[in-house]
Amino acid sequence: MENKELIRMFRLTASLMELHDENPFKIRSYTSAVMVMERIESPIHQMSQAQLEKLDGIGKGMAGKIMEAIQTGSHADLKRLLENTPEGVVQMLNIKGIGPKKIKTIWKDLGVDTIEGLREACEKNEVSKLKGFGAKTQETILQGLQYTESNKGKLLWAEAETLALELLSFFKNRPETVAAEVVGEIRRNLETVETLQFLLSLKSEENWPNFLAELPGISPQESVSGPFVWRGLVDTSGVKLEVRLVPERRFANQTLLYSASPAWLSQPVNEAGDTLISEAYGEPAASEEEIFRRVNLPYIAPELRESLRMLELARENQLPTLLQDSDLKGILHNHSTYSDGAHTLEQMAVHCKQLGYEYLGICDHSKSAYYANGLQEFRVKEQQKEIDRLNQELGPFRIFKGIESDILTDGSLDYDNDVLASFDFIVASIHSNLKMDMVKATDRLVNAIQNPYTTMLGHPTGRLLLRREGYPIDHKTVIDACAANQVIIEINANPWRLDLDWRWVEYALSQNVLLSINPDAHSMRGYDDMRYGVLVGRKGGLTAEMTFNAKTRDEVATYFAERKRAKGIL
Repeated sequence: MENKELIRMFRLTASLMELHDENPFKIRSYTSAVMVMERIESPIHQMSQAQLEKLDGIGKGMAGKIMEAIQTGSHADLKRLLENTPEGVVQMLNIKGIGPKKIKTIWKDLGVDTIEGLREACEKNEVSKLKGFGAKTQETILQGLQYTESNKGKLLWAEAETLALELLSFFKNRPETVAAEVVGEIRRNLETVETLQFLLSLKSEENWPNFLAELPGISPQESVSGPFVWRGLVDTSGVKLEVRLVPERRFANQTLLYSASPAWLSQPVNEAGDTLISEAYGEPAASEEEIFRRVNLPYIAPELRESLRMLELARENQLPTLLQDSDLKGILHNHSTYSDGAHTLEQMAVHCKQLGYEYLGICDHSKSAYYANGLQEFRVKEQQKEIDRLNQELGPFRIFKGIESDILTDGSLDYDNDVLASFDFIVASIHSNLKMDMVKATDRLVNAIQNPYTTMLGHPTGRLLLRREGYPIDHKTVIDACAANQVIIEINANPWRLDLDWRWVEYALSQNVLLSINPDAHSMRGYDDMRYGVLVGRKGGLTAEMTFNAKTRDEVATYFAERKRAKGIL
């Protein structure tokens, strides 16, 4: 059992206990256990009970429950709670905007115990009449239900990739397989995935598609399958699976056909009006590269096969050299135990150095983020003193002094100027009062961008993919403001965010706005998310030259100092 499964299980237990008004101390023991497990980097299932008991915040009783969960897939408290809670009520815990206490009111006072019943109660205006709810809460619930419904059967790219690679390995290791490839949304690096698509060529089609019945955890959809296409559903997530049988001689043609958006493939690529879709259906090719050569185009990477601008650049032989993981020299926007991180500042820095990076930007939460143990002014001084010490010990590796400063409702930052001036750089982000229309959200961001102390804009829309829509913003206005005020925009690499959206990377680059791949890491493991940010950047045409943290340690230090000087801060 993976750590994230254990954490999810114990978090659910705490929520169900709160739902049933159980002992607050017992609830706290579960939430504490979750916090401890979130900090553990190694596989928890490989730890002994004695090792678990030694962890501060676990104890003997909780260690026993964790071992029970590892060995049986559940534990007594969770089993009891699930037995006494309707399945629909458990599902309600996933709705953004309402917690266990409100769900209990809906369940007990309205007698609603299904998602369908909750939607109906909202539509009949019954939920708004409950004590402590109101029309806004009812609308939030409805929006949450609609968003959840629209995302049913979808996975984050990061989650889908693991499953796709496992299936690809299965196909490639079959003795009858000649060629296998993952295509579609996965190969194009889309941020969420609805269908896992594969192409398969076989030596003999005699066993097609019978061997697909061996796929674990997959239910076939025979009613929508055909003689050359097998379709199924992944039982755990509901994501669709499509396996397409193609002749070996047309494998490259079909790979191109299913690795680009149809609109992109249909665009004329030369004065003769040739299109890549016609070439894909044309003469068999040995490779995708050969098809591009036929129409006098350089090879265009699958992640770029959405953008018409990239086709234009290819025609002019000016395709950008896309950013690679190895181009990144440092990791900015990270959290430590000073606020809500799982590891100490020293642990975060040492691990960053061990990964081969030249620098770390620490950006713990600012004081307004009380829910995340945001730093009061005296703790800012404590942290900066520790940074000075660590920089002496770890040099030439460097920790840059940063903060993730909350953008307040009026767009201001939440420290006095003398405190703001003490940081090397400031990531400004919105974390509160997220229910805004486009005008209000855009004005709030622009006001923060115009603040001379703002160095970088964090996760511009605040979205959580498949969980929460971001607040609407006028992207062009926000990006233009960043260009005018020399503010970097982050691509938040957390797979739940991937914000700035790749669809706006191209425009940001056209305005000469630097982008920074930031993991928003709250643990050492969070550094692994950098690759997802690189994928998003590449999809928008990002180059190393336009990536801020592809700069060296000395270049970053010079940039921060010169920017502060230009803004009159030094």
